[in-house]
Amino acid sequence: QVQLVESGGGLVQAGGSLRLTCAASGRTFGSYALGWFRQALGKEREFVAAVRWSGGTTYFADSVKDRFTISRDNAKNTVSLQMNSLKPEDTAVYYCAADLDLVTPGHYIRYWGQGTQVTVSS
Repeated sequence: QVQLVESGGGLVQAGGSLRLTCAASGRTFGSYALGWFRQALGKEREFVAAVRWSGGTTYFADSVKDRFTISRDNAKNTVSLQMNSLKPEDTAVYYCAADLDLVTPGHYIRYWGQGTQVTVSS
């Protein structure tokens, strides 16, 4: 059974940085992508970033691609999201996700973490 456990959320001032980490377990992720989505209050969940477990190809939403980086540690089975130059509009619950495809809009994603709150104050 796949488990995704997020950590690292919190409160930060605008312009600051946070690092989120997702610990993944329950299967080998060779052909999978792992990544992050976020959902702000009253809004739909949206894609943030993803990384291919094998090969390390990365994908980013336009709104974050110059500020966020994503990386994976195959030995520790973790994926991390480094968020820099944070803005109040980045405030959301951030969810770790895993499946064969995280990028195609509308694609059903099977595995989700519980989420971690990120709040950016102005």
